[in-house]
Amino acid sequence: MTTDGPAFGLPAAAAELRKAGLRVTAARLAILETIRSRPHLRVEVIATLTRDRVGSVSTQAVYEALNALTDAGLLRRIEPAGSPARYEGRVGDNHHHLVCRRCAAVTDVDCVAGMAPCLDPVDDAGYQVDEADVIFWGTCPDCQRTHSHLDQGAAQ
Repeated sequence: MTTDGPAFGLPAAAAELRKAGLRVTAARLAILETIRSRPHLRVEVIATLTRDRVGSVSTQAVYEALNALTDAGLLRRIEPAGSPARYEGRVGDNHHHLVCRRCAAVTDVDCVAGMAPCLDPVDDAGYQVDEADVIFWGTCPDCQRTHSHLDQGAAQ
């Protein structure tokens, strides 16, 4: 396992796991470190990067760790329509996401208005709303450039 990583550091991550009532394992530390340094990853990428850090870890163990970390509030799972689940370490601020229709890149975007939950439904049907999950869809800058170059080539 490497000891270099994001600013939160391994001792802080271990303390977070303990505070959440979770056992501190090399795999959980590696998963937290990986996701916090590279958000919006799919499970298969997380599994590969975790194995690079700690050696042999089953995909099932990665799923179990992701579920435990998400349930403990240390990670957030997002599921844009038509895309596999992705995980991020930015939790507790009810931010939203931009998703590229072409390459499926995901980018964080702060709340659209006011304090969490950021949006007030016209009729809350008696619910006490505490979170809004908004996904904005469009084309990312890289795909816009690529598409623009393809259009120029086809026009010639």
